[in-house]
Amino acid sequence: MADRMTQTQLVKEIAAGTGVANKVAKTFIETYAAVAVRETKKNGMFVMPGLGRLVRVERKARMGRNPATGEKIKIAAKKVVKFRVAKVVKDAVVPPKKK
Repeated sequence: MADRMTQTQLVKEIAAGTGVANKVAKTFIETYAAVAVRETKKNGMFVMPGLGRLVRVERKARMGRNPATGEKIKIAAKKVVKFRVAKVVKDAVVPPKKK
């Protein structure tokens, strides 16, 4: 399994790519994340240009099953956040099959 990029590595890449200090790049990342959370909470959606969108979705109540006992249980309705990947990113990471 390949090593994942750490936050420090991301900060250094953004700083090098934009020509700013590491502190400024880290502040940018933190601010971007805070704006994404705030807007998703307020409007139910936040578009990340070129990447995708964060979307708040309401799940309905449903019946489930306890895997240990097999007993039926009621799962309450709740709100969840999903990330929908942009088509451009999807095609870049996993190219579509040629027909």
